[in-house]
Amino acid sequence: MTIDVAAMTRCLKTLSDQTRLMMMTLFLEKEYCVCQLVGMFDMSQPAISQHLRKLKNAGFVNEDRRGQWRYYSINRSCPEFDTLQFLLQQIDQEDKWLTHIKQKETQACCQ
Repeated sequence: MTIDVAAMTRCLKTLSDQTRLMMMTLFLEKEYCVCQLVGMFDMSQPAISQHLRKLKNAGFVNEDRRGQWRYYSINRSCPEFDTLQFLLQQIDQEDKWLTHIKQKETQACCQ
């Protein structure tokens, strides 16, 4: 599926932040709770939530509320999904920062 220039610009603009790009790379594999992302990225919960808000507003992620906790996953039905998937698959899975983040992954502490 192709997307127009405006949609591509929004897509690239949203992914231009390193943290959001890494989050989307993680979401390509599975869903994560906010509490997991806080620990993995060494960021405050409000900072993580700001990044997630931008991804959600772009339509790139789904939010699943379970009690007081929120879980996020990639939105496979968004019009830009094919483009997102292609771009994210270009990231080296041995990237130093990506492997560092994955090593810090824990089970969701909110269960």
